[in-house]
Amino acid sequence: MFQDFESPPLDATAWTTSRISQLRKILLRRSIDAYVVPRADAHQGEYVAACDARLSWLTGFTGSAGTAVIGRSRSALIVDGRYTLQARSQVAQSGIEVVDIAPHALDDWLASTCQSGAVVGVDPRLMPLAQAERLNAALSRFGFKLRAVERNLVDMVWGKARPQEPDGAITVQPENVSGQSAEDKIRQLQDTLRSDGDDACLLTLPDSICWLLNIRGRDVSHTPIVRCFAVVPKRGKIELFLYRDRPGQRIDAATRSHISKHARLRQVSELRDHLKLLKSRDARVRVDPTTAGWWCARQLGNRNLHRADDPCQQPKAIKNPVEIAGTRAAHLRDGAAMARFLAWLDRETEGGSVDEIAAARQLEEFRRETGALEDVSFDTISGAGPNGAIVHYRVTEATNRKLGKGELYLVDSGGQYRDGTTDITRTVAVGRPTKDMRRNFTLVLQGHIAISTARFPKGTRGLDLDPLARVALWNHGLDYGHGTGHGVGSFLSVHEGPQSISRRGHHVLEPGMIISNEPGYYKEGAYGIRIENLVLVRPFEPVSGGDREMASFEVLTLAPIDTRLVDLAVLTDDERTWLNAYHARVLKEIGPLVDRATRAWLKSACAAI
Repeated sequence: MFQDFESPPLDATAWTTSRISQLRKILLRRSIDAYVVPRADAHQGEYVAACDARLSWLTGFTGSAGTAVIGRSRSALIVDGRYTLQARSQVAQSGIEVVDIAPHALDDWLASTCQSGAVVGVDPRLMPLAQAERLNAALSRFGFKLRAVERNLVDMVWGKARPQEPDGAITVQPENVSGQSAEDKIRQLQDTLRSDGDDACLLTLPDSICWLLNIRGRDVSHTPIVRCFAVVPKRGKIELFLYRDRPGQRIDAATRSHISKHARLRQVSELRDHLKLLKSRDARVRVDPTTAGWWCARQLGNRNLHRADDPCQQPKAIKNPVEIAGTRAAHLRDGAAMARFLAWLDRETEGGSVDEIAAARQLEEFRRETGALEDVSFDTISGAGPNGAIVHYRVTEATNRKLGKGELYLVDSGGQYRDGTTDITRTVAVGRPTKDMRRNFTLVLQGHIAISTARFPKGTRGLDLDPLARVALWNHGLDYGHGTGHGVGSFLSVHEGPQSISRRGHHVLEPGMIISNEPGYYKEGAYGIRIENLVLVRPFEPVSGGDREMASFEVLTLAPIDTRLVDLAVLTDDERTWLNAYHARVLKEIGPLVDRATRAWLKSACAAI
């Protein structure tokens, strides 16, 4: 269960250069001028199986988001602000240019690199339909052509060394934690299809399919999904397409019986023929163009497509009462593990012997000792000093640092439990913090409190709330380059759509949605600050003296915020009241769940300021 902290091979630059060189030879033979390599699989998931880790294998970049484009003489890696420092570090010596993401970063790079008439290749399975159409339109303005390359060119270089498709065990998510039967979910989806005039729906997101059928899997790290596709007809059984189905091994008799009530099991290799069959019948098929691969649309044909959102996304995001009760229980359990860890951290850092790897492993051990941990919900971000300024830092043996006196330590982690998924970030002072650290931490805390205490009317989107988390920082000329919050699943993906609190958060927030609240600040080469709790959107209620109902947030995460980093001269009275009330709640709810020594530490950490 512990994470892989192995360092990259010492000759990483050499093998990256060699692999890109081999890929360029294929481009030349196939008359392709540039080839796009996204960090994606055929399902557009955040986490990919080892067999789909093409971007990492080719370039050495291990972040969870990014796109490489390999030209005949130049190469680029396009990443967002979370990964800029990491990307530069990992590909600096390989001749790959790191480009900050922008609305037209890929188009602009290709325009500056390729000649008129250039052919840009992409595996159509790995690029969503909407992105392919947008890119094709942009490239046509430069006189370029986007070509769907059915056989992945990176796989041709990878050859027999490419790992096999995963075939982890598939299990049932019982109704005592799912809160709704698969039969009811399928009935509601099929009612939607019929009312919208659709004959079928193609589902390509594994978390949607797992939610719909109440199943879970182990096909990728940290997210309990089954890599699969599904075609849901407007009546009758679902067609479920799996990559590998080893009778008696991957699916036991009870799980097979559960699935067989709702779906026919097929192989992914049969999907092409099934989509072509739907096309031959002139069926109207609902497809989400933002997540379904261009390949799927090519099999169905444009005339048969009904472009619409994945119909599982919204109901999956709105947690039912059983799921809400489960996530509260998971957060109590997780909060006790965090309290044990933070108390341990305070004791052990006195001696100066704790490093990033040891801290991450100890935290995972405390979660494991709950007896309920299925997996961590993502690779723990354990960053001391300047490593904390790398937003999605992943410690390796080569980068591992001691938690030094006078530094900040940032730890972002979470657990996957059968009844809920957690995600929490705490920034801790090791020794005496500087005045600069305390001021900036307090500004971040003010943004965190602003989201925690927000009230908002029906129709509010995440982008409407995002500025609340930034105003205190903006007033001091500071900001952060990531979103303020992402949706979270119920024993599913720790990053779940469609809801978010960000500049791109166009989706309306609804009661029952779980979202993270995680403003931050990152001083390159010095330290990082982030404070993250998960919050639940409460039902709309009247406000005394008002004329509109308002929603608000229930804070789910329960763990102390380091008050040694709080500058009381910066906090307002209302903000201090919120922090003291939050800590009183943490002590009341988590105190009874921990050992005596941790409880004594918790009492001190939660003392009113």
